[in-house]
Amino acid sequence: MPVSGEIKAPPAILGKLAKLGLARRGDLVLHLPLRYEDETAVTPIADAPPGAPVQVEAEVLDVAVQFRPRRQLVARVADASGELTLRFLNFYGSQTKQLEGARDTGRKLRIFGEIRHGFLGAEMVHPRYRAVAEEEALPQSLTPVYPTTAGVSQNALRKLIGRALAEAEAQAELGELLDAPWLAGHALPEFAAAVRLLHAPPPGVPEAALQLRAHPAWRRIKFDEVLAQQLSLRRAYNARRQKGAPRLAPAGRLAQQVLAALPFGLTGAQRRVVAEIAADLAQPYPMQRLLQGDVGSGKTIVAALAACQAIEAGYQAAFMAPTEILAEQHYLKLSAWLRPLGVEVAWLSGSLKAAAKRAMQQQAASTAQLIVGTHALIQESVDFARLGLSIVDEQHRFGVAQRLELRKKGERAASLPHQLMMSATPIPRTLAMSYYADLDVSVLDELPPGRTPIRTKLVSDARRDEVIAGVRGAVAQGRQAYWVCPLIEESEKLQLQTALDTYQTLAEELDDLRIGLVHGRLKADEKAATMAAFAAGEIDVLVATTVIEVGVDVPNASLMVIEHAERFGLSQLHQLRGRVGRGAHDSVCVLLYQQPLSETARARLKIIYENTDGFEIARQDLRLRGPGEFVGSRQSGVPLLRYADLELDTDLVELAREMAERLLRDDPARAERHLKRWFGSREELLKA
Repeated sequence: MPVSGEIKAPPAILGKLAKLGLARRGDLVLHLPLRYEDETAVTPIADAPPGAPVQVEAEVLDVAVQFRPRRQLVARVADASGELTLRFLNFYGSQTKQLEGARDTGRKLRIFGEIRHGFLGAEMVHPRYRAVAEEEALPQSLTPVYPTTAGVSQNALRKLIGRALAEAEAQAELGELLDAPWLAGHALPEFAAAVRLLHAPPPGVPEAALQLRAHPAWRRIKFDEVLAQQLSLRRAYNARRQKGAPRLAPAGRLAQQVLAALPFGLTGAQRRVVAEIAADLAQPYPMQRLLQGDVGSGKTIVAALAACQAIEAGYQAAFMAPTEILAEQHYLKLSAWLRPLGVEVAWLSGSLKAAAKRAMQQQAASTAQLIVGTHALIQESVDFARLGLSIVDEQHRFGVAQRLELRKKGERAASLPHQLMMSATPIPRTLAMSYYADLDVSVLDELPPGRTPIRTKLVSDARRDEVIAGVRGAVAQGRQAYWVCPLIEESEKLQLQTALDTYQTLAEELDDLRIGLVHGRLKADEKAATMAAFAAGEIDVLVATTVIEVGVDVPNASLMVIEHAERFGLSQLHQLRGRVGRGAHDSVCVLLYQQPLSETARARLKIIYENTDGFEIARQDLRLRGPGEFVGSRQSGVPLLRYADLELDTDLVELAREMAERLLRDDPARAERHLKRWFGSREELLKA
């Protein structure tokens, strides 16, 4: 099947089509309707149901421009059954002439819109209309309404798409790429038939099935779209497997020494995941694994054991985290485990003084075996002596390019370092199958013993005094508390001010307690000193912005207050709640909210109140938000799904995975043609 040709249209229109992602004939063929309008029948005015779109055919009785209560164009029309008023609040002089011309010549109008009953009887506001010749035939199919942009009318788009379909048929570009018996077995129509039906549904097609995208033709298009995505991602996965990587298969003595020194044993889930990673690292191709685990499931020790495998094999491991507080937490924890065993651990962050930074860079380039840090690890001035494993924590917070940079640091000839990405934001299974099909996924689905369940309370801001009294009570029992200030997207200054105001208020109300403050504007050493004082029990209440969202581990902190909880996303609320419940004490998370709540905020707070399982929260979050926000910067290079719905079309994702594997193995030429149909030359192999 040849690659679709260019769209034939004036340059100005081509520029506007490009905004819609329409650059070639094939793009127009796959630019499918948002919805349909039924212009195949005419309804008498008197029989038209109110509030539903209908088409009427009527003569123009009267046209007038009125000036009260505001300037508007009003036309009275009638058919044999009754009269109707057409009202236009925005109009052009040409429209007035057009309607007057129809009145003067007696030509009928076909008018499409919703009838509502106003003070002066039945009316339509801003209907669509056109003059028709006597006995002009009605359309034989539903009228498609396409996604469009300013300057491209529905009529122009319909003509362009109609022409593109005819040319694609003539050029045999709509040929079937899947086997007929397989399609029949899964109740999927042929591709060409599905596309033709969706652009021009014939009479008798159930309109509800079309509008809800449940018709077999829609299912075929959704399947093909998911198949293209799976092919793209699996091809990237296979391409990476062609690259070499160091085989990290030592005896495992270093990992055994670490485990022997730990005050706890591994959970079954941790042991399973450690074995999966160990097997990957021993292969001669680069590992590309995503480690998912809920808050507190013990991802750091799994990463440490992977680092041991690289170090014992004579290679370096790099560990990158998105924030300085989190990176430093990891550095302190990993140092405590590995330094006593003679492992050289280096720390690299943007806030280090120039001389210290140069010394650490020198160490990374020579003797350091484990280098922990922030984005500073991927700066040009940083080089590694022998990088065998890169570990990226909270991977969704880094862009594709940043994750690539860390891997490039260890690229040697045809060899790449292994990569382990970690996320405490659980990804629903359908999303992992779809957007992360180019990765191997490991899941820590078991919490270590001794984690106490956290009780969640929803409290209105009007009861703030009770919450402050609760803080005093927790401290009186020897516990500590976090008080998290709201996220204010528009302004970092405003966010800082809120934190300062809250700190001031609590210092006055709880003047007998030791109150600390940590926020994003503090210098790194000030942040570290405050966090260390809190961990050491020298601060009773820590007022913080969301810098404490991940990685902070203070077992004595048993109370978390989140102010303006309605402003936070679900994964953030779940992460923040996971900062408590890390010791043996009963733990409580108070979600302070302010009325009135929007519907979305109410839904979010209900989900977090009713669920403690991160995967269930993530699944419901996906239903609320859709996949776009979930995958974040991963979208770079990943075609977002336009037609398939991951919540409703899980069965199609499963089918597409199987078919992608089969095509890539048995018929790569057909797989290539399918990708060309969906992406043209835009398909990007996903390298991150």
